Order: sequence, then structure tokens, then C-alpha cells
Amino acid sequence: MKSQPKEYKVVALRECPLPEDMQICDTPERAADYWNTHVVTTPNFNSECECFVVLFLNTRRRVKGHHFVSIGTLDTLLVHPREVFKTAIAISASAIVLLHNHPSGQSEPSEADIKITRDLIRAGQLLKIEVLDHVIIGANRHSSLKSLGYFF
Repeated sequence: MKSQPKEYKVVALRECPLPEDMQICDTPERAADYWNTHVVTTPNFNSECECFVVLFLNTRRRVKGHHFVSIGTLDTLLVHPREVFKTAIAISASAIVLLHNHPSGQSEPSEADIKITRDLIRAGQLLKIEVLDHVIIGANRHSSLKSLGYFF
């Protein structure tokens, strides 16, 4: 039996209307607000596991949408550049913001968080898709790896 080629398309799963003040995502605070407004309310979100989400931005830093890249375990995530940038390329995102939660409530980055962020920055540079920040969400707080000096 001969294998048939497949046709793929990107389909919006649901409309996510953004309040006027959330349309621009240019600070870690706005990214954290987006997380709290839109990510934690989705059926995919599990507060007891690490969840890795990518925000897709246009050239004016306005949010085009987001994608759940990975849902991990209590303290571990599996993230690969291919999955992070696949949708960004398909929807012509100019830049991305990385977000993930720490179920422990602590927002300080781990060594693994720092390493994957640097790997994703390098991948984005090759693709000409800027990684603007990686925001880690804790309990009522967040940390920005860019603000902490981990971007180069």
C-alpha cells in the first residue's frame, strides 16, 4: 500500500480576545499578566506540573497568540527548539516570549532554565525570530531571565 502525502495547516483552537492594555507584551509584568489571564484558564494548564508556553508577537510587540509547548512533571520539562519555533515560523511571528511556571511557587531560574533559554536564543538568532524574554511564574511573583542578566 502506497503512503499518501499529508497536507498540514495551523488552526486557531479558540479566540482569545485581549483587553486593550494586554495587547502589547513588552515587559515581564505584561507577560506575567498574560499568563494569569489566558494561560491558567485553559484546559491544558495543570498548576501541579511545569507548563511551558510561548507567546507569539508581531513586529509591534502585540500578542498574536500562544502555544503550550510542553507539560512536564513537578520539576522537569522537556523543551526542544523545534517545537518552540515551529508555530512561530508558521504564523510569521517576529518575536517570542518564553513562559513557564514553577509549581513550587519559587520563581528563581534553575540551571536547566538558564541553559534552555540560551539554546533558544541561539536558535532564534539563526531563524531571525527574537527571543525577548523568559519569564518564570511562581506563586504571586515572577522572574525575568532578561532582567536577571542571562540574555546576551
